[in-house]
Amino acid sequence: MQSLPASARADPRRALGRIVVGAAVLAVISYAYALRVAVGDANPFDFFGYFTNQTSALTAAVLIVVGLLATNGRRVPRVLTVAWGVGVACLIVVAVVYNGLVPGTGSAPPWVSVVLHAVFPALVVVDFATAPDRPELPWTRLWWVLPYPLLWVAVVLLRGATDGWVPYGFLLPERGLTSLVLHVSGILVLLLAAATGVWSLSRARWAPRRPS
Repeated sequence: MQSLPASARADPRRALGRIVVGAAVLAVISYAYALRVAVGDANPFDFFGYFTNQTSALTAAVLIVVGLLATNGRRVPRVLTVAWGVGVACLIVVAVVYNGLVPGTGSAPPWVSVVLHAVFPALVVVDFATAPDRPELPWTRLWWVLPYPLLWVAVVLLRGATDGWVPYGFLLPERGLTSLVLHVSGILVLLLAAATGVWSLSRARWAPRRPS
């Protein structure tokens, strides 16, 4: 794996910050899951069926790996750079949907919701926007933002139609097909808009950048 030139490396404090933030988010998610276990709701498919929990855990893991690579001045593999961009875009959607569409819902303590729906998304956006080692994401890979959310939607709708469980009220089957199509389409449009913003950020001029 190639090393980056000094001008395109994250400083050690930023690299360490990514690792600390990623580990802290995983700890918060683990704590929230432990609270569910304590009240007899230990089903991991329910807990991680929430897009917030699933996306936060995956993006935190990506952030930790990116941070570890940055501590050694290593180039982030191409697949991981796209995963980084996808994670940032999905967390933007998490923040917008939660704070604009379903604020205050869920059984987690309020501070957990603040961390996962506001603090963590803001941190990853700021880090990505200002990082000297961020990738320049190719527009031909913008569509990579879609498979993971589409798979999540498919699984959620299948569960809603079979065992009746959905993570968010606007996905309930009894709301009707029109409501489902409108909500899912709206979220996918928002996701593509967020991804377009993230892909554009990767080309911003205020910090050095490298080709993907």
